[in-house]
Amino acid sequence: MSTKRLSREVIFSEDAIRARVSAMAQAIAADTPEGDELSVIALLDGAFMFCADLVRRLPMPVRLALVPMRAVRHGGDPSAIRLPPDFPVEGRDVLIVEDILDSGETLAALSRALEPLGFARRRIAVLLDKPYHRSAEVRPDYVGFSCPDRWVVGYGLDHEGLFRNLPYVSYVE
Repeated sequence: MSTKRLSREVIFSEDAIRARVSAMAQAIAADTPEGDELSVIALLDGAFMFCADLVRRLPMPVRLALVPMRAVRHGGDPSAIRLPPDFPVEGRDVLIVEDILDSGETLAALSRALEPLGFARRRIAVLLDKPYHRSAEVRPDYVGFSCPDRWVVGYGLDHEGLFRNLPYVSYVE
């Protein structure tokens, strides 16, 4: 059982998230040539809600791969990423969707691991940008919100497996 409790403070409301995700989808669509397909790689578990809402708002044809990925600092190995065998990457426009960009180590390692697959263009969309502990040079192309330096939860983000189901973002105390 978690020793920390959920704050009553809502950092990003359900309405604010909905509006921001819609704006991000519009920006992604504007940056994607008309008629092009988009190959979306969502990093699980945290990005599942954000990715679902984002891709539903994209007007172009989307291919989606939901990829389990542990953070590098928690023993994850991006070079071991396994995309579905029929998932198109070579010569494609690829969008990586992540819940939170913190140290940047995971996204930097994942970008290096995907490089040999020969994508035409790689973009990154993150719901939350938390730059306080950034140790890798990663620049997301699309950012939902700048995140305070707290352990945030909700809208897919968790603490010890809890709070992913919240429709808003809060934090644990």
